[in-house]
Amino acid sequence: MSDGPTTVTSGLDLDRPLVVGFGVTGRAVVRALVVRGHQPTVAEDRAGEDHRSAAAELGVQLEEGLDEAGLAALVRQATVVLPSPGIPDRHPVFAAASAAGVPVASEFDLAQRWDDRTVVAITGTNGKTSVTMMVADALNRSGVVAEAVGNTEVPYVEAIDRPEIEVFVVEASSFRLGHSHAFRPDVAAWINLAPDHLDAHATLDDYVAAKAKIWSDLPDGAIMVANAEDPVVIDNLPAGANPGPKATVRAQTFAIAAGSNADWRIDTVDGVATLVGPDGPLLPVDRLSRRQPHDQANALATAAIAAAAGAGIDGIIATLTTFEGLPHRLEYLGSWGEVAWYNDSKATVPHATVAAVGGFESVVLIAGGYDKGLPFEPLRSTVPPVRSVVAIGDAAPKIDSVLGDLVPVTRATSMRDAIVSARTMAEAGDAVLLSPACASFDWYPNYVQRGLDFTALVTEEVAAR
Repeated sequence: MSDGPTTVTSGLDLDRPLVVGFGVTGRAVVRALVVRGHQPTVAEDRAGEDHRSAAAELGVQLEEGLDEAGLAALVRQATVVLPSPGIPDRHPVFAAASAAGVPVASEFDLAQRWDDRTVVAITGTNGKTSVTMMVADALNRSGVVAEAVGNTEVPYVEAIDRPEIEVFVVEASSFRLGHSHAFRPDVAAWINLAPDHLDAHATLDDYVAAKAKIWSDLPDGAIMVANAEDPVVIDNLPAGANPGPKATVRAQTFAIAAGSNADWRIDTVDGVATLVGPDGPLLPVDRLSRRQPHDQANALATAAIAAAAGAGIDGIIATLTTFEGLPHRLEYLGSWGEVAWYNDSKATVPHATVAAVGGFESVVLIAGGYDKGLPFEPLRSTVPPVRSVVAIGDAAPKIDSVLGDLVPVTRATSMRDAIVSARTMAEAGDAVLLSPACASFDWYPNYVQRGLDFTALVTEEVAAR
């Protein structure tokens, strides 16, 4: 590890950068460019007063609501296009950049241009935020100053201004990976894959290809961590990845299935289900703070990644035995009338809902929201333990059509209505679970606001009675 930020060479020409999108990451990118002496131009499709104020404060030109011809003209003047996360593949800026021969890059490229400290990158469809936070925690508990950045509240390109950080633990979304020019993490983990973001990526193959870029430009000595039970992840593991100690780039795998030969796995040790690593037993499963199947997979991924990044066993164990989860991720709200209530608003894809439901015996499921174009058929596998459903949001008719022949489905027109319906349906021993399998953009600006509203209304409608 280096002692602090260092200038790193890069083939990108930052003479005339064009930043597309001026949200949190876009502003961090612009600020980083400006303080390093570059003069970016910013294009924002739906500019408001906050965008204009931020542009004025940073002293940059803001182009608002350009049509395709105007955007193409702006791209032709640029030396590099830097799209913000969430700019969909169908956005005309990408076709314009391709036609003009202008490279596209991400905040990852800029951060690594200007800094050479250790980078741990984690991607996946589900669980990557939790794993990112746990890896950072395990490193910090081991005496290594680490920060969770990227697809978190802290953009990577902003965090490099903090010289005390030794390791950046980067939550690597498909948006950032897909538009990275050459991202070179020292530890690169792909923890799972399920269909997602088909509202932003043209096809599922494009989504997979974006995820696979996490392994496309690794430096000598890098370590890849892969989910041995996910066929898409394993199929994309680079040919020749060698687990031997002398390999240029090494691979380690994890799996929770009994009898697995993965490097990090769950074995029976002295009659007890135990997390086991390459050097032997780590800790019994019943010592994990969260023990559902997906929690066990996250724990193994965390152990593998953190160990590869330099965390000690004691630090890893401390994290795995104390981590209580993040808000809006199977967050326990309380039990009333022998019915438990959970907020899993972060479950924005069907696969995440399937994983969440698997840890319960009897569930009243609240599902639905903004339809991202994903198939809902996987939700049929949740019956049982799901015994009734409250369908919400724009996707309610599809939820009903997929599950209505298996269990009773009630449609709700508001979150309060959904909670009242779920309370009426629930019986002693049930868990009422908000696990939408959809994004939130029909009723809420994001999954956080959806989860906060659900939590507040549960307190008002259920706990107060």
